[in-house]
Amino acid sequence: MGRGALRVWPGSPNRRGATWDGLGVNFAIFAENAERVELCLFDERGRRELHRISLPEYTDQIWHGYLPDARPGQLYGYRVFGPYAPERGHRFNPNKLLLDPYAKALSGTILWSDAHFGYRVGSARGDLSFDRRNDARGMPKCVVVDTSFTWGSDRPPRTPWNETVLYELHVRGYTMRHPEVPGPSRGTFAGLGSPAVIRHLRELGVTAVELLPVQAFLDDRHLVERGLHNYWGYNTNAFFAPDPRFLRTGSLDEFKTCVHHLHDAGIEVILDVVYNHTAEGSELGPTLCFRGIDNAAYYRLVPGNPRYYMDSTGCGNALNLRHPRVLQMVMDSLRFWVEEMHVDGFRFDLATTLAREDHGFDEHSGFLDAIRQDPVLSEVKLIAEPWDVGEGGYRLGGFPPGWAEWNDRYRDVARRFWKGDFGMVGELASRLTGSAEFFHHRGRRPWSSVNFVTAHDGFTLRDLVSYDHKHNEANREDNRDGTDQNHSWNCGAEGPTDDPAVRALRLRQSRNLLATLLLSQGTPMLVAGDELGRTQHGNNNAYCHDDEISWLDWEGIDAEGRSLLEFTRELVRLRRRHAPFHRNRFFAGELEHRDIVWLRPDGHEMTQAGWEDGGSRTLAFRLSGEAGQYHLTEHGDPISGDTFFVVLNAHDATVAHHLPGEGGERDQWWVLLSTADEAPVDGASWHAGQGYEAPARSVTVFVRQPRSR
Repeated sequence: MGRGALRVWPGSPNRRGATWDGLGVNFAIFAENAERVELCLFDERGRRELHRISLPEYTDQIWHGYLPDARPGQLYGYRVFGPYAPERGHRFNPNKLLLDPYAKALSGTILWSDAHFGYRVGSARGDLSFDRRNDARGMPKCVVVDTSFTWGSDRPPRTPWNETVLYELHVRGYTMRHPEVPGPSRGTFAGLGSPAVIRHLRELGVTAVELLPVQAFLDDRHLVERGLHNYWGYNTNAFFAPDPRFLRTGSLDEFKTCVHHLHDAGIEVILDVVYNHTAEGSELGPTLCFRGIDNAAYYRLVPGNPRYYMDSTGCGNALNLRHPRVLQMVMDSLRFWVEEMHVDGFRFDLATTLAREDHGFDEHSGFLDAIRQDPVLSEVKLIAEPWDVGEGGYRLGGFPPGWAEWNDRYRDVARRFWKGDFGMVGELASRLTGSAEFFHHRGRRPWSSVNFVTAHDGFTLRDLVSYDHKHNEANREDNRDGTDQNHSWNCGAEGPTDDPAVRALRLRQSRNLLATLLLSQGTPMLVAGDELGRTQHGNNNAYCHDDEISWLDWEGIDAEGRSLLEFTRELVRLRRRHAPFHRNRFFAGELEHRDIVWLRPDGHEMTQAGWEDGGSRTLAFRLSGEAGQYHLTEHGDPISGDTFFVVLNAHDATVAHHLPGEGGERDQWWVLLSTADEAPVDGASWHAGQGYEAPARSVTVFVRQPRSR
């Protein structure tokens, strides 16, 4: 669009953002306290500002206008006029080019300078001063897009929750070094949707990928100045737009095509989303979007002192979801990703903040109630990270029915048990059975507990068994960042070693942790690369590394990694094949049908004294497939299934366990899986009552076929 005169019509306030209708583009933006809004149009490279157009209409706090001559591909931004009065919560500064909160695509990246700040950096008056520099040349530009796409036969897999196996991955890190992904596609959605990557996911057996943030995010200035990046992406600045660095073509079609390919493979797509805060930070942060559009509306400000921000996120600000237009923006964004981009669900970062009202966390907050009644969003997978850093922020088990929640209590006890800590067996039993004390209420199911032993934040699985201490020197923060509470054990040597005994023990411990995870009730979450022995060289906070520290080295997988991959595939197959390991109901423990029985090594049932034995480091249980309502006939009758006996021995020596049952030739147990190198030969069997020497630090799974077979 050249510099000539432009036609500007009133347009409509009903759809926020830039909406192409086939004839022209409607622009609409919420700015309750603004005095004027200018739409700025740029050339195709985003370097020259061609037009500034005052939006002609203001309806219900929405500024809007229609440009019949605008077309998809047009680059734009906004300048918003109003008072600069931080002491009253207003930070308008029309010298700053602002992103459209509803932008569906961005072009370019931020080129940091002091001009991005609404106040004069270094001024004695701090953020109360006013900066008049134009920052447009260093700002990304919004892009008008045509969202049409031929989905064809695409259908969401809709995997039942109790059959779901999650796989957390980073789009860029997962594909950057994959030898079968074409060079230009590496690090992008095109790479994630490539045949080689999807083949690995299918062979592994996962049912859903949980993508670390893909909504457009910002590299913090302090990281850029240190030659680092905000790799994880928990710094969103555009809730509708995929981050340009993940798009090889720059088109939304690339993301949609990736989703289509994953769906064809039966794999769901879950997005990790960050609606709790934005990339603008505290009152000392830059003015990029929401702050300059209407600071007092978009952010939670300190009552009585609105110069400052309420901060339950630790990131400097919190979005004000109590404002109906801000809540509407979040809901519109979520529906956009489901209806337009066909994703299957969301994992909400620091979800407690989203549900905070004036008095704190509220299960009936506007956000949670809006989700629950929404005909689209109430039917997709919803996962909460059930905490934030504010007062009363830890809310595990506190989210409404229909939600799943990350269970960090599971992570900690699984790590501590296999590390060899005493006094863990009682809590481990609770975690293995779905953490009923947190989730067994109001009709919630065991799948509500998302179980994990590793996540993007922390050690990888290999590092968890290879390091006693974090090694974050590459972050350039003097190893001060990252948690010190890792519950890790290096198995006898810190970091890489050629000692065969240490390496063998590390591999066994990795198998133990994976087996525990995949044999537990609840929804298991694997982390990309753990099945291959990926290492971050002891870095437990690699958020700032868009490099080899974070990227999965597909060609560098060693023999131990290949062995672990085959073991993980076997584990996932075992879980998915045998319904007792992914029940849809909590255990009943009824006397007539004992669906789970906890057993001592002598074969007798656990007593209270056994649970209170702080020195015990072994746990065994019989899991019945004969009474659990796992699969039903058309008449609603339960189908009998296999019965299992599982022994988890975290001792550093063998422990004899008696196989359960009455004994005799008809009551036999076969080893189905063992994490020990000295595992029994394939097909080996034991009679009920016979002793089994459970190897040191091992998991053994026995199966007993129903007698009628």
